Amino acid sequence: MEFEYIIVQAGGKGTRMEYLTDNKPKALVPIKNLPMIFHLFRKYPDKKFIIIGDYKIDVLKRYLEVFADIKYLIVDARGQKGTCSGISDAINLIPDRKAFMLIWSDLVLSEDLSISKIKSNYIGVSKDFTCRWRYENNKFEEIPSQNTGVAGLFIFEEKSIIEDVPISGEFVRWLQSKKIKFDVISLNRTKEFGLLEEHKKLVSERCRPFNRLIIKENSIIKEGIDDQGKKLAVREKMWYKEVKKLGFNKIPEIYSFEPLEMEKIDGKNVFEYNFTFDEKKAILEKIISNLKELHNLGKASVDYFSINEAYVTKTFDRLNKIRDLVPYADKEIIRINGRKCRNIFFYKEKLEKMFSDYSINEFNFLHGDCTFSNIVLNKGSDPKLIDPRGYFGFTELYGDEAYDWAKLYYSIKGNYDQFNLKRFRLTISKEDIKIEIASNGWEDMEEYFFELIESKVSKEEIKLIHAIIWLSLTTYAWEDYDSICGAFYNGLYYLEEILK
Repeated sequence: MEFEYIIVQAGGKGTRMEYLTDNKPKALVPIKNLPMIFHLFRKYPDKKFIIIGDYKIDVLKRYLEVFADIKYLIVDARGQKGTCSGISDAINLIPDRKAFMLIWSDLVLSEDLSISKIKSNYIGVSKDFTCRWRYENNKFEEIPSQNTGVAGLFIFEEKSIIEDVPISGEFVRWLQSKKIKFDVISLNRTKEFGLLEEHKKLVSERCRPFNRLIIKENSIIKEGIDDQGKKLAVREKMWYKEVKKLGFNKIPEIYSFEPLEMEKIDGKNVFEYNFTFDEKKAILEKIISNLKELHNLGKASVDYFSINEAYVTKTFDRLNKIRDLVPYADKEIIRINGRKCRNIFFYKEKLEKMFSDYSINEFNFLHGDCTFSNIVLNKGSDPKLIDPRGYFGFTELYGDEAYDWAKLYYSIKGNYDQFNLKRFRLTISKEDIKIEIASNGWEDMEEYFFELIESKVSKEEIKLIHAIIWLSLTTYAWEDYDSICGAFYNGLYYLEEILK
């Protein structure tokens, strides 16, 4: 037989993960661009999940309601203690004589792990990390082991085998008394992320969950891995083809479009350098000069439907999706970093009026996402534009040039790139929201930036668009609950500066 059900033990405060679980349960801590529990969802998309929660269970429920696309039920184990908590209630939701998996939420299984026909009970043993218990010679022993450690994965032929599991206590210790025999599954290349130290070892992902980068010695291949990624890839390729045709060379050399393979630039992203004040001025001059050259590649008629879509409709579509997920989103005023900020949900008409009065003469050729994360300095000084967005609202290639300037401001003033790498802390209390983002170190370029762009759009309008970009990030950064909330609060914080 095959197992159809998966019980995920997602309870516990996750105290060993420290600040990562201040606002969310450990099952939602992001690992490689996905919340931990979503790695299970992607590996077993056709299974039925029974998820045991207690700490921050309301966050877990609301998050899954918005973003999970699998069959699941949630068991509320509040008031119960230990890894046994909730298991008794969970197995009651499984039909008789059905095999099922029981797994801890902080395990990320290897891609090549395959479990087919179930002929007995199974236990997963560690091969790459140390566990407090070991399983050898059909015995559980409280002895640390890296090769035969009890990793937190079990498969049972049917629920009657553990039907007398207590409502509280340590599950493995209870199993020790049961004398159940298990066949062993070696969990090679499986990782446990229950400790902050293990999370810190991860290399920060530079691409979104819908993309994959293959880095070769002299080139990089970029691929979309789901419908969203593949759709964006079509526009990105179109953008590169068009700028090459128009003679714009401030991009990497493109070697092929199927797949998209490009030159690996000998340099780092702008925010990764520690420049002096004068060096930053020189780099900023080059970046803005490149963007002005890009904007002058072509012009198009203004499409006000695209303006409304990019700045209002899309923003509220995304915000409405997470309205019930973000704390205090039902309050008209939210105090953020000591500032009383008006909540955009109560001021939609005011925002719509601001953009109904927004007027420009033409659309320009656009990059659409020119943050420091998408500008690489060849040899440390020559800016190259990468990862274009390729559209604006309903318009391909062309759009409001102020959007590009606001995206650049997003890195200079907003420190978006550090936020994107999760280098921020979010504290949610009843009195105040505090968000502290690590600095790119470019805030001192703010006034010089406005001086250089000489935009036909006012400083206030660029700041308004900057706030809107933060608010739109809420569901684009869906893989991390703290990022969703942080983007929302940051957007309100900046919006308050320009709301009249």
